[in-house]
Amino acid sequence: MTETLHRTDSGVIAEVWDSLHREPKELSPKYFYDQRGSELFEEITRLPEYYLTRAERGLLHAVAPTLVATTLVELGAGNAEKTRILLDAMSGLTTYVPVDVSAAFLAETAEQLRAEYPRLRVSPIVADITHGAPAAPARPALYAFLGSTIGNFSDDDAVTLLSRIRARMKGGDRLLLGADLVKDHATLDAAYNDSRGVTAEFNRNILYVVGRELGVDFHPELFEHLAFYNAEAGRIEMHLMATRDLCISIPDAGSVYIRHGESIRTEISNKYDRRRLTAILGAAGLRVTMWNVDERHGYALVVAE
Repeated sequence: MTETLHRTDSGVIAEVWDSLHREPKELSPKYFYDQRGSELFEEITRLPEYYLTRAERGLLHAVAPTLVATTLVELGAGNAEKTRILLDAMSGLTTYVPVDVSAAFLAETAEQLRAEYPRLRVSPIVADITHGAPAAPARPALYAFLGSTIGNFSDDDAVTLLSRIRARMKGGDRLLLGADLVKDHATLDAAYNDSRGVTAEFNRNILYVVGRELGVDFHPELFEHLAFYNAEAGRIEMHLMATRDLCISIPDAGSVYIRHGESIRTEISNKYDRRRLTAILGAAGLRVTMWNVDERHGYALVVAE
């Protein structure tokens, strides 16, 4: 199934043109998530190498019974598989607001949840989470930002995003944040270079999404998946490396030249320690009130207000 990303053509053209003329070239990871991209990511979460989802699920089971809210607003909801842990355990919850960029995937998720939880009001919102969070229809509210998606943002951009979420919060509201922690490089490398090649397919899907939006063939088959740990920056980087010289003509903009061996950065995934993450939250006007860690996998679930 294909769909648009609900952006103006001129906006997409300008953004992609600018991104592909940076050094290094890059594309925003928000373009991963059409229907196919969302499905591929859900497949990634079930891979044996991808520890993040299992670690977060375990922490959610431990924390969920302590969380009380009337409304749950989840940014980047996906298929809400982990969210069901919260829906089953949270006291007093009446409304769930899943927010995601993939309209078809979100509609499917909402329909399933309405069938599973007939007493729960499910109000999906198709939106780009980089613009912040919607207002909660009832309070107190819990804003959930799981899967270490915060790691896809530079520290400055993370502060900006969290500040936008903070601006929607009132007294008694809380933020539930999942964050991957610094760990040995071999574990990280395996998680982003799985043996089945699902992550590689997910990575290349960004070129199909952007190409469809712009009416351009980016030749995804001519790019190799590349993921590595950047120790200096404290993050995993995902790239797509061209296997030959390419010239991509973008309508109403011009041509983009990509050399053989040159790469397009498609994602960063920062790995945190407690000091760094607490500083980011503090700069956004949020105070950590609960810090839960899966020591085996090096993953944290944080509650802030």
